[in-house]
Amino acid sequence: MIEGWRWYGDFDRISLGEIAQTGAASIVTALHEVPYGEVWQKDTIAARRNRINRAGFAWTVVESLPLHERIKRGEGDLSVLLANYRQSMANLAAEGIKVICYNFMPLLDWTRTDLTAPVHRGGTCLRYSEVRMAAFDICMVRRPGAEESFAPDTVKAAKAWFQASTQEDRDLLTTSIMAGLPGAYDRFDPDGLREALKPYEGLSRDDLRANFKRFLDEVIPAAEELGLSFAVHPDDPPKDILGLPRIVTGAQDIEKILAAHDSRANGLTLCAGSLGANPANDVPAIARRFADRIHFAHLRNVAKEPDGSFEEAAHLEGDTDMVALVKALLDEETRRKAEGRADADIVFRPDHGHELLDDASRKTHPGYPLIGRMRGLAELRGIIAGLTGPRP
Repeated sequence: MIEGWRWYGDFDRISLGEIAQTGAASIVTALHEVPYGEVWQKDTIAARRNRINRAGFAWTVVESLPLHERIKRGEGDLSVLLANYRQSMANLAAEGIKVICYNFMPLLDWTRTDLTAPVHRGGTCLRYSEVRMAAFDICMVRRPGAEESFAPDTVKAAKAWFQASTQEDRDLLTTSIMAGLPGAYDRFDPDGLREALKPYEGLSRDDLRANFKRFLDEVIPAAEELGLSFAVHPDDPPKDILGLPRIVTGAQDIEKILAAHDSRANGLTLCAGSLGANPANDVPAIARRFADRIHFAHLRNVAKEPDGSFEEAAHLEGDTDMVALVKALLDEETRRKAEGRADADIVFRPDHGHELLDDASRKTHPGYPLIGRMRGLAELRGIIAGLTGPRP
């Protein structure tokens, strides 16, 4: 397995030189400065690749090549947007990129209600509170029908939280929920978000699946010709948010997506945290079931609560058996090598580390601290060494 590290380019407060000290070998990044729907120009990609290579890293995985929201909504004439996307794919392939990670979550990316929840023995983590999400949806966004999306006890607790909260509490909640939009610079206040949700009214899961199928039909043949592998990222959290349907939440959803265009180029980013937040998911079993189509992996852990809340756990301390998961990925690598496949080695990265020691002073992207992720990488490296022996 190839140790990766997510880097936000010039927006990142962690330098490539510092990342080199973690031992990671591969940088996972994107052109976060390019607006959604525009072409990623070849010279810009080449400049980014050269910068990464000069620092001693490989760049083979893009995270992410984002989709314009009109593609997700299936809205209007999409020919220009889809042509631009394919041109970006071609430009990436020309510069040696092999894997494109992307998601199909409408409007919002990963969603958390707390960015600095305290951790036992010190440090902070990302947290999703079902009660605070309900308070935001019902009392702040005031989305029609929001109460029907939550359990009665959650609604009651959400209203109690809202009544007891200060404006500062509410502003912090809004900021936390909006934080999961890397590379997308639209940030909404509750009223603005209510307006932003209107174009999605009536969008069902079946509608979203049909729009996803249309996207795959447009890009997977091109990916096959270019030697690219697409790797859809599961929804985070794996449930409907603000009335928006989510369709990449577990094994059944993944099976439908992979069957929608039955090609090895149509694959999966195995995100242990996103899938692990769904109580119905056995993440190692999912990894074994879809092993042949896993092109990239996010290895992190979560600790779930009965009401649907969860928080980011240390990599070896959450609900997912990380040793079993890593073994499933290593077994798949062994199988691929026996077949002589060029994509035998799977790039993985530690994800959503705790803020530890002086991480908080850096004010990095939420979930992407230096020390916390380095701890996670070291723990994952230890698992791999225990299963395969130390690195040469």
